[in-house]
Amino acid sequence: MTDLGGDWRVVDGLTTAWFDARSLTEGAALAARVTQVAPGAAVDVRASGMRVRLASDDEAAGLAEAVSDEARALGLVADPTVLQVLNVVLESPDPSALRPFWRSALGDVAEAGDRLVDPVLRDPAFVVRASGEVRPLRNRIHVDVVRPSDAVEHAGLGEASGPYGVCHADADGNEVDLVPGGLLDESDEPADATSDWHAVFGAVACYRVTSSDQQRDLASAAAALADAAGFPLLVDLRPGLVVLDTGKDQWDAEAHGLDVDVVTLAARLQNAAREAGATPDPGLPRFVQFLIDAADVAALRAFWAAALGYVPDRRAATTDLVDPRRLNAVVLFQELDASETERRRQRNRILLELAVPADRAPARVEAIVAAGGRVVEESGARWRLADPEGNELEVVAGWAGPRRSARTGAR
Repeated sequence: MTDLGGDWRVVDGLTTAWFDARSLTEGAALAARVTQVAPGAAVDVRASGMRVRLASDDEAAGLAEAVSDEARALGLVADPTVLQVLNVVLESPDPSALRPFWRSALGDVAEAGDRLVDPVLRDPAFVVRASGEVRPLRNRIHVDVVRPSDAVEHAGLGEASGPYGVCHADADGNEVDLVPGGLLDESDEPADATSDWHAVFGAVACYRVTSSDQQRDLASAAAALADAAGFPLLVDLRPGLVVLDTGKDQWDAEAHGLDVDVVTLAARLQNAAREAGATPDPGLPRFVQFLIDAADVAALRAFWAAALGYVPDRRAATTDLVDPRRLNAVVLFQELDASETERRRQRNRILLELAVPADRAPARVEAIVAAGGRVVEESGARWRLADPEGNELEVVAGWAGPRRSARTGAR
């Protein structure tokens, strides 16, 4: 599987491009054309541009050329340097013992080789890989998964533990906080004005559509409403599906720092969806993030910001790092007792995986080393690196796993 060059690169097994745009409305205009020429594409519209992912198969070159032609017709320019996908790897002596646990924690996922993949390509893939190394102590990397409360109740992970009563551990002791989400608002607005919106650390509303025209109309209306409010809404289009997402914590004025009432905006977006004839799917909302225990939170946060190209959350009291385009998972940090020397020495059973274009991988590895990382192992198209406290990141050039598909739509 090779890159097409020009606007397009293979990233995480999919032929991918990013086109800069000046507004959600401009991105939605291209999205409408993309869903016509490449109806199986995964399209992510952002205030600063739009990502398009296509299956890397025999049709990809023709579809990619058609999409690029549509972008040029609208005056939009591609930027392959920003392309990346962040996933997570779990190493285990018995991967088969872990997969059922994580399938239950995550909800509907598809299996592709050793990977558990979100069918609608919004959340990170979970790679469950064999390793004979014994690592009995608690990890320094953890996972948060937030789903609607009904889904959490029926996940079947057993009794939870931890200070918030939401922590579960798989057979190896890898931890996930499976957090129940509620509705966005249950008091200020009329009872049904925002009933499609679920609070899963971000406010998310998922809508099923029955035609490309219906999808186009909803995406265009959502973009126009968000642009008018000055809010950087996330608008994701999949076959038969439109997802509207505020991003983590962005219903909070302190988090977004804008002169906008997000609950009011959500009500307007919901009304637009109903007028377009879209049907809400309350089981789909989900949010995944990664936590890293750090003896020196400030230093480790600075390292990972450089390694991932992330930016700090604007709030002084949080340790979150976010993808500036809100395309990849949030990473945050919590303090680790420096006296836990054995736990600090042990290699984690969980590490992060960063897929980048093949022509960008060497430069990314050099940048990570310059930020304080070290190369632990290099093998073909993979580099395993460690941060200053030993947490690991694998940089993957292009794709080094089983073929995936961008033809999505139903969980």
